[in-house]
Amino acid sequence: MKKPWSGRFKEKTAKTLEEFSQSISFDQRLWREDIEGSRAHAKMLKEVGLISNEDLKKILKGLDEIEREIEEGKFVFKEELEDIHMNIEKALIEKTGSAGARLHTARSRNDQVATDLRLFLRKRIEELNNMLCNLEKVLLEIAKKHMDTIMPGYTHLQKAQPVLLAHHLLAYAWMFERDRERLKETFRRTNQSPLGACAIAGTTLPIDREFTAKELGFSSVIPNSMDAVSDRDFVCDVLYCGAMIMMHLSRLAEEIILWSTDEFKFIELPDRYSTGSSMMPQKKNPDPAELIRGKTGRVYGNLVCLLTTLKALPLTYNRDMQEDKECVFDTIDTVSISLKLITEMLPEIKFNREKMKESAEKGFTTATDLAEYLVKKGIPFREAHEITGKIVLYCIEKGKNLNELSLKEFKKFSNLIENDIYKILNAKGSLEEKKSFGSTSKEMVKKQINLLKKALKK
Repeated sequence: MKKPWSGRFKEKTAKTLEEFSQSISFDQRLWREDIEGSRAHAKMLKEVGLISNEDLKKILKGLDEIEREIEEGKFVFKEELEDIHMNIEKALIEKTGSAGARLHTARSRNDQVATDLRLFLRKRIEELNNMLCNLEKVLLEIAKKHMDTIMPGYTHLQKAQPVLLAHHLLAYAWMFERDRERLKETFRRTNQSPLGACAIAGTTLPIDREFTAKELGFSSVIPNSMDAVSDRDFVCDVLYCGAMIMMHLSRLAEEIILWSTDEFKFIELPDRYSTGSSMMPQKKNPDPAELIRGKTGRVYGNLVCLLTTLKALPLTYNRDMQEDKECVFDTIDTVSISLKLITEMLPEIKFNREKMKESAEKGFTTATDLAEYLVKKGIPFREAHEITGKIVLYCIEKGKNLNELSLKEFKKFSNLIENDIYKILNAKGSLEEKKSFGSTSKEMVKKQINLLKKALKK
């Protein structure tokens, strides 16, 4: 098949090179954006007098026909035409003749693909934002149902202090809220038009880049034509946002995995979001959470892949940059299905309130409260810390919990300890005493919920 650059060459492109260099197998996903960009470009060419109104009508009609053919699965994508741009252009020329041949006036595949990719990612960013909103709302609803569910909080995977399950889950809601903030910034940088930058240096023709930017809903025009065609920062931004989302999801997934074990027994996973073993009949495996945890590595790899591809690339466009699409398509798909899955699964998880509270009462989780009790009595914190440590050691040796010690035993370590100590030596008392903003008391958790609600309304 004749190439658009065939005038310069004596020989046909080698079949092996066609197979190696084609991108239509994956960039056909950009067909909607390619047609959208072509419509805007055609309208601009007519506005500035580079094509006639009759040509514009033929081009728009031809693009409409191609759109329908693709939607109905009748369009044949051809590998020898390399990419989505040439496939649509070739089909348009076949339908409209010279009118379609005029469409590439003042346009290169360099600014065309940059435009398509920005249009595509602009939509995907909005979709990811909506998915994150839905996940945050689910976490909020679960949190509101568990304002009295007490569990042990952990550091180093060792019991640390009692917390509310609501407080624990809201920590993830804040992570996902930060992800939304990153996506917002990424959207702003993505929503700029490279169309009209052409191959590298712009054009001698009287085009109107502001017209196409407005037509396509871009907020501004990229002011440097070389930067416009070579910039893939916005793709890296999307890949970074995806990596961060997956990192947060993987942390939540790991807790789901741990909590569902027989050792923890904090939760019961729904059957329809679990799998079994082909050999061991008793197994109920948290495969969805494990897969989210595992797929996180591949999403990280996509970010590293593109950064490495872009490393030390000279200006402007280089064919290396074709490698950006599979990375970003895979990340978008992986993050999207992971968010969808976790959002569906979370509301169906059953929390074992009794087991959580029982666990929160063990492991000397109120030791810090005891130290702070001594601070309130006037003892410097470092001294209070040491006294409490000695009390804990005494409990370990005697096989007792803190709340099982008599006042006489407590006074062996400090005469300042009185009967009021017992109200903070249980998980509920510990929670009720938390006063600081952002802490795990019921009062402060309610404030968190209101803050998140406000954030989600923006």
